[in-house]
Amino acid sequence: MELDRTMQISAAGMKVQGVRLRVIAENLANADSTAPTPDGLPYRRKTVTFKNELDRELGVNTVRIDKVGVDRSDFERRYEPGHPSADAEGYVMMPNVNSLVESMDMREAQRSYEANLNVIDASKQMVMRTIDLLRA
Repeated sequence: MELDRTMQISAAGMKVQGVRLRVIAENLANADSTAPTPDGLPYRRKTVTFKNELDRELGVNTVRIDKVGVDRSDFERRYEPGHPSADAEGYVMMPNVNSLVESMDMREAQRSYEANLNVIDASKQMVMRTIDLLRA
């Protein structure tokens, strides 16, 4: 049944966006996490990459998580000489998390999740209408 396939494809989309939202939430939660020692490194932003994968049961490509990696961009250095993680020059290494970018990514993931949910709801309504027509 095509509507069943549609719902399973949308469910796969919801699953990967859910993982993406959790990674974004972790990034935001650690946006100000510094290293415990002056010679340590702060939290490094995580990223999610997707891939298409053939679902043999459905016979279609669905989206999957390829990997959860780390962003290798540079850390920000902030002058805070009294901070416990400050180096000899008074600078603290800050995470490479930009809250604005994370907020935009979160909104995009949220909208994608909602779009997939709407597809599932529309498919369920079509199935229910079909059942109602068969009863009549």
